Amino acid sequence: MSDTISSTAVRDALPGKTKPFASFEWMLARRYLGSRRKETFISVISVISFVGIMLGVATLIIVMAVMNGFRTELLDRILGINGHLIVSPVHSELTDYDALAKRIETVDGVTIALPLVEGEVLASGGKGGSGARVRGLREADIKRLAIVGNNIKQGTLDGFDAAGNDDAGEEEVIVDENGEITIAGDDEEGASAGEESRPGVAIGIRMAENLNIRLGEDITLITPEGNVSAVGVSPRVKSYPVTAIFEMGMAEYDGLFVFLPLKEAQLYFNQEDQVSVIELFLNDPDAVDEVKPLVEAAAERPVLLTDWRQRNLTFFQALEVERNVMFIILTLILLVAALNIISGLFMLVKDKGGDIAILRTMGATRGTVMRIFLITGSSIGVFGTIAGFALGLLFCFNINGIKDFVSWMSGANVWDPTVRFLTDIPISIDPGETVMVVGMALGLSLLATIFPAWRAARLDPVEALRYE
Repeated sequence: MSDTISSTAVRDALPGKTKPFASFEWMLARRYLGSRRKETFISVISVISFVGIMLGVATLIIVMAVMNGFRTELLDRILGINGHLIVSPVHSELTDYDALAKRIETVDGVTIALPLVEGEVLASGGKGGSGARVRGLREADIKRLAIVGNNIKQGTLDGFDAAGNDDAGEEEVIVDENGEITIAGDDEEGASAGEESRPGVAIGIRMAENLNIRLGEDITLITPEGNVSAVGVSPRVKSYPVTAIFEMGMAEYDGLFVFLPLKEAQLYFNQEDQVSVIELFLNDPDAVDEVKPLVEAAAERPVLLTDWRQRNLTFFQALEVERNVMFIILTLILLVAALNIISGLFMLVKDKGGDIAILRTMGATRGTVMRIFLITGSSIGVFGTIAGFALGLLFCFNINGIKDFVSWMSGANVWDPTVRFLTDIPISIDPGETVMVVGMALGLSLLATIFPAWRAARLDPVEALRYE
């Protein structure tokens, strides 16, 4: 040690002349972090500790950003297509839906009130069939539904409410007394007569791909709630031309929803002059409790109100639990890195026992020795945290590009939207959480250095020099 320490630096270490965190202490800490041939093993431990802190911070930032992005994107899409507050009828059907929707829209906090008819059907096209959820909306209302109206990829919603021949395109399944099934209404003359007057539908891009339906082609909807005859209720089968194809960005919804004009949906589901529910969209989805009494007063009739939290409680609770568990698990990476710092400093103290003894005999205080090793260990944590912070942000800002590159290199789709709901990996960096991660890493690094530094300061110079 003495071959590289100047006499001025030695004099700085004398009692009464060493200020806390003086340049002499920083110089020694910097030398101890360096690598010399006989100290290679200690230097390797320092590098491992640095990499551990860096990867721990980066991983925490990335995972928390992705989990926040998932929650934000899923919330936006789920609440973008489903109302924040659902108004359902009590005692009597919603036949006064138009006036009721206008009254509710005047409530402070309500932005949109959408009367709609909803039902489950089997949809079929050029290839196979799948379950679908039909929603009947007015043209003005579906255009106000931003997640659909602003994401039309093919076709248009203009003329969505155009009245058509109610019987055009309908194929009624008839079961006679002998149990024989016949389909009526599918003759070529009737089809050609109503071809131009049939109302169109809007479907999702994934449904179009799955059923092999292109813009302008027909989609056939089948519901068991059809016509009532002497032998019971027969299924209703009706074909509609696809006039618009949308992409919400959520694979499940793009393959599930079919939008019909409200009047046509009322006829199709035998709900003439009434709607199933009225969906309300609010300025602040978290303010449903404050808006509920105002909506009940504006309704001027008995209604049942259901908010988005009740409808999606299990889903978002599971997402929150997963997020918290991931945070706890990944924090263990930082703890392991902190333990590496402790072990590295203990080995450094043991290796530098002679240097410590010489410093003490020259007048260095225990505080000086302790600060030297505090600086040494904390430097690993500070620079590792800074590197991890930069790496985490860099990864977050380029995560979808990295995903595409990995897919290209591996030749496999590493992000299947049909499994993970969303078409892209969502990212939402919370500044508060990021600061918490950085602060936690710095705090653990500092705590990890205290005990080894204290042991170095308590080292007996006589014992340390006995075998030198």
